[in-house]
Amino acid sequence: MKRLLALLATGASVVGLTVLAGPPAQAATGCSAEYTITSQWAGGFQAGVKVTNLGDPVSDWTLGFTMPDTGQKVVQGWNATWSQSGSAVTATGVDWNRTLATGASTDLGFVGSFTGSNPAPTSFSLNGVACTGSVTDPTDPPTDPPATGAPADVNGQLHVCGVHLCNQYDRPIQLRGMSTHGIQWFGSCYGDASLDALADDWKSDLLRVAMYVQEDGYETDPDGFTRQVNRLVDMAEARGMYALIDFHTLTPGDPNYNLDRAKTFFSSVAARNADKKNVIYEIANEPNGVSWAAVKNYAEQVIPVIRAADPDAVVIVGTRGWSSLGVSDGSNESEVVNNPVNAANIMYAFHFYAASHKDNYRATVSRAASQLPLFASEFGTVSATGGGAVDRASSIAWLDLLDQLKISYANWTFSDADEGSAAFKPGTCNGSDFSSSAVLTESGALLKSRISTADNFPTS
Repeated sequence: MKRLLALLATGASVVGLTVLAGPPAQAATGCSAEYTITSQWAGGFQAGVKVTNLGDPVSDWTLGFTMPDTGQKVVQGWNATWSQSGSAVTATGVDWNRTLATGASTDLGFVGSFTGSNPAPTSFSLNGVACTGSVTDPTDPPTDPPATGAPADVNGQLHVCGVHLCNQYDRPIQLRGMSTHGIQWFGSCYGDASLDALADDWKSDLLRVAMYVQEDGYETDPDGFTRQVNRLVDMAEARGMYALIDFHTLTPGDPNYNLDRAKTFFSSVAARNADKKNVIYEIANEPNGVSWAAVKNYAEQVIPVIRAADPDAVVIVGTRGWSSLGVSDGSNESEVVNNPVNAANIMYAFHFYAASHKDNYRATVSRAASQLPLFASEFGTVSATGGGAVDRASSIAWLDLLDQLKISYANWTFSDADEGSAAFKPGTCNGSDFSSSAVLTESGALLKSRISTADNFPTS
């Protein structure tokens, strides 16, 4: 939903470069900077910098470093306000990551250009103090190795602890996965081959099952769609993935319109899947055109239906303004913080589309994450229409933020729809390849690269 992106160049003639001035930064007493080139092409590259504060807490920070080759330029960056003068580059913290506690880290990134060679930058410093420290202290006792096994097998029954999603060991975790498109339209995308690829090649932790209620969905055949959902829950379970059952209400936007249908549906699927440990329930996809009080009323009637059959599962509650915590309606998270749903073991949905939702949306998530358990149960790399070009910089900035805050997510969509948000090129679901570069769209390639990295779920 927001991109913290600034264009950079050497010289004041660059249009659109904004360097924000703030209060004097506090001195840092130690830091570590890990620089990685994530991709490179002729004349260009993408790099990441992980900055860890090893000294006293700082409430404002500026990272500085030197490009060793005069032909290297920062073209655009994210998760900071960037500037460059000659070979000297600076990145200043923004609202959501400006404070760094002792031991805290933040991930920055940029796209650069170069002529000739492309050596790594040198002389990293945080608020003027050289970043020569190491995150790993050789005197620290060894830690347990990362758990191995399928996500649902390692983590077991999930629950909410504080503002986090936690596993059976009471440790905060982040689930990363994909959402189906409407199962009434793209059923061919959700067979054995595609879900094998999602679990084994993509290393996905979860599958969100988007069951539309209207638009030729559940209301046309309640029993048939309930069977489809249960089938996908079983398929996810067999592959060690979590299944997020999404009651995909969109039009009309008031979830109370479907209250009776919701009670019937969730009574059935909760009773049927109560003994499973891999099921999460999302009770209203994107409430819109309706007050938070109305959404809360709906939630407080549907959640007891689920609890009667399945008392332990996590339930996700949609929020006002297309699950934007009210931001898309001109509000913010305070309406939920001040009037939360009267139920335990719940999380609140936050949805975003990277090309449409940027600065104020991400600021909201950063504030809200310290007070509310959030789950990004749907997001896209494109505009809010689901189409258009991938906003790569904004998408990466969002994914970095979700990773930092341990907010779980499902990307829209694991389908071959003819739209920018789809992971596959049109026609892919008629075949058997769901992983190679030949079938992935730009959005699919980006999400696969992020999801397939190691989870490292804690077990102690």
